[in-house]
Amino acid sequence: MTVTLAKWTIEDYHRIIEAGILDDRPVELLNGEIVEMVPEGIPHSASSTDSRDYLIRVLGDRAIVREGHPITIPESHSEPEPDLAIVEPKSEEYWEHHPYPENIFWLIEFSHSSLSKDLNEKAAIYARAGIREYWVVDLRRIAVVVMRDPDGESGTYGSQITISEGTIRPIAFPDVEIDLSRILRF
Repeated sequence: MTVTLAKWTIEDYHRIIEAGILDDRPVELLNGEIVEMVPEGIPHSASSTDSRDYLIRVLGDRAIVREGHPITIPESHSEPEPDLAIVEPKSEEYWEHHPYPENIFWLIEFSHSSLSKDLNEKAAIYARAGIREYWVVDLRRIAVVVMRDPDGESGTYGSQITISEGTIRPIAFPDVEIDLSRILRF
């Protein structure tokens, strides 16, 4: 006997949320599967919030920095909740839907126990969706894995570097230098 998993669409997922079935359960939709999220530790929470505040100051009104809110990737039936999503400043539009890949400048995940999922499964979803830049802050090694140049067909990023000091210029804002000491403060 072959067991087949039922895949959920984004619309199904929204109906489940609206019905209150997932209340008080930290989950996200990845490739049509409802996946429980790992609880945040203290360094994760502090780093995410401090980085959000820093990016808001650096980017000003050029972007919205969303912390822990869903983004919608229709093609993969995914609605992940990245720690930080730096998106186009279209506040009115986000009353109708979560940001789509074309609204996203870059994403950041802070990882300790979820490192493998963030570097593999989530990276593949984001690359297939064409999200130009994705950072994974490795809380164990105190480094940032910067992924760029998504290949939608293979679900990989053509460029991946790991850095632990200095500055980096996001693709969407080449005139802005992000001081990694402000992202890796813990």
